[in-house]
Amino acid sequence: METRAASKRKANAAVLVQKQHPKRHRVALAELPNLPNLLVPGTQNPTKEKLHGVKNPNAKKPSPTTNLSSYPHIDESLVFDLYEYLHEMEMQKKRRPTVDYIEKVQKVVTPTMRAMLVDWLVEVAEEYKLLPDTLHLSVSYIDRFLSVNPVTKSRLQLLGVSSMFIASKYEEIDPPGAEDFCNITDNTYDQAEVVKMEADILKFLKFEMGNPTVNTFLRRFADVASGSQMTPNSQIEFLGCYLAELSLLDYDCLRFLPSIVAASVVFLSRFIISPEVHPWTPSLSECSGYRPAELKECVLILHDLYLLRKAAFFKAVRDKYKQPKFKCVANLSSPPYVPNCYFEDL
Repeated sequence: METRAASKRKANAAVLVQKQHPKRHRVALAELPNLPNLLVPGTQNPTKEKLHGVKNPNAKKPSPTTNLSSYPHIDESLVFDLYEYLHEMEMQKKRRPTVDYIEKVQKVVTPTMRAMLVDWLVEVAEEYKLLPDTLHLSVSYIDRFLSVNPVTKSRLQLLGVSSMFIASKYEEIDPPGAEDFCNITDNTYDQAEVVKMEADILKFLKFEMGNPTVNTFLRRFADVASGSQMTPNSQIEFLGCYLAELSLLDYDCLRFLPSIVAASVVFLSRFIISPEVHPWTPSLSECSGYRPAELKECVLILHDLYLLRKAAFFKAVRDKYKQPKFKCVANLSSPPYVPNCYFEDL
């Protein structure tokens, strides 16, 4: 005989299902070659220490990855103050990678190896259906860790999956577990190694995981850019996300602040969609705080990436944005050059 309480417990147990992640497809990273940089020669300037787009803003404190554009009831002046705080936050030394860490700190890692790791992480993010913020944060953690800590070739992939493990737990509602990240590497590393590297990264970051990325600013700038009727919102959004992820591949982009990369992404997106129209507007200039001339260097690097003049060997980002769900923006044609007149002040 069962008591009523026992019967009730059994009935409850029958309907409780332990939530599990679906079976993941293994995507092992290929052996990283010790090759010279495969990007176009002459496009990098390791000695260039200058941070482009440095500002001196006031401070109010949102979450670094808050999508303020999703809250139309917020007063515009408050939105301005919040983004000014994010500009201040992105310039903090502790949140910035060293712009030439591969030359100064790393003994084995090359720009090509870094690009290969980022390209593979794009595939991992697609496999686990992770948010763009998770991918951008993961790359930020990788670059900041590599700015101080030399890493061997055999442990570079471990740094990548452990960084994405941390970023997933920070950004995702239902993040993959350590066993999932082991599986995605075809069990090259065990859970203990992933957790140990996770701890090393967190200690290095001093447990400050929040960080404004290109994606943080892109939301705001793309929203302002889409106010015009000439460009559909979704096309600007997807093309902007595509260019932002392409920027992650290029070690040379580290010298730009995230906000200037985001502004350059919007500039180039508008140019690709409507090359006959000046891509920058007074409202974008006011919103971003950047003049066209300040965007020129970053825009040209992004344009080279878009036209396969740089990082042509890396396919994951390009294949991702050829899909119909992203409106196949990777297939859009672009003029071969951006007219110099577009970089003149409005």
